Amino acid sequence: MTKRTAAKYKIDRRMGENIWGRPKSPVNRREYGPGQHGQRRKGKLSDFGIQLRAKQKLKGYYGDVTEKQFRRIYAEAERVKGDTGENLIGLLERRLDAVVYRAKFVPTVFAARQFVNHGHVTVNGKRVNIPSYRVKEGDVIEVRQKSKQMEMVMVASQLPERDVPDYMEVDHSKMVATFVRTPGLGDVPYPVNMEPNLVVEFYAKN
Repeated sequence: MTKRTAAKYKIDRRMGENIWGRPKSPVNRREYGPGQHGQRRKGKLSDFGIQLRAKQKLKGYYGDVTEKQFRRIYAEAERVKGDTGENLIGLLERRLDAVVYRAKFVPTVFAARQFVNHGHVTVNGKRVNIPSYRVKEGDVIEVRQKSKQMEMVMVASQLPERDVPDYMEVDHSKMVATFVRTPGLGDVPYPVNMEPNLVVEFYAKN
């Protein structure tokens, strides 16, 4: 188990939003933060606080990646020509664990990280067990034959609360997905509003 799996509900409660759109999110029942002080009235956030929150929310959505890894992805997004915020989203969506999650091969992005780690996935016919592996347009991602009958995989493909985005082509009968193109912010089916522009502002000032 990834060390952050147990904390995924805390991320929702800390943000005050159901950031993955899960039916069982505690935010669906109570919108205040975790712990004994969670119900205290929240003060108005400063600009820094708003930017930090946007960064933590985006980081959390992709399985709460480490700050070091997230900053490295941001630095790459900044180097690439074009809008840094859009580039950041494109790079995050090209992570193998994100692609496996989007393809509905697993129920959560945390499960996707573990699924890839345990060697259940191939990219263009070769086994890849690195969740941060970056797929390219046209890459074919497939669940390995012996893993296709796992209960988690079979249940995930039937989940009604999210759809496969149109920048991917998925055949659930074969458990095969093709990464068609790199998406922009408007293409990604986030259940909540993500603000990569605020993340850019955060790193520009810090």
